[in-house]
Amino acid sequence: MTHPSVAQAQAISPTTTGVMIILTVKEGVTRDQVMAVMPAEIKQTVQLYLNGKVREWYSRADGRGAVFLLDARDVAEAHAVMDGLPLAKQNLVDHEYIAVGPLMPLRLLMANP
Repeated sequence: MTHPSVAQAQAISPTTTGVMIILTVKEGVTRDQVMAVMPAEIKQTVQLYLNGKVREWYSRADGRGAVFLLDARDVAEAHAVMDGLPLAKQNLVDHEYIAVGPLMPLRLLMANP
């Protein structure tokens, strides 16, 4: 049987402290199509970084997009941010959204025995 403090720690809903977005160029979209939009995309993404919305950003090693960690309360807020960028507005990319937060098993360390 599970110890009550362990069960309580596991029952706590995870806190969302950010959202990871995996951006992928859509199948059939050419490099030229993407590059035509990149100056505006970069400018707006840098502004999001300077405003504190983008915490981290990376290029995908496969060259098919990027990975962002946004400071967002939930996936809906992250959607609103990413949908406002030029690549999304022109329907050139797909996004996968993953809410993230503190590592849940660490709560077990804080539970009273």
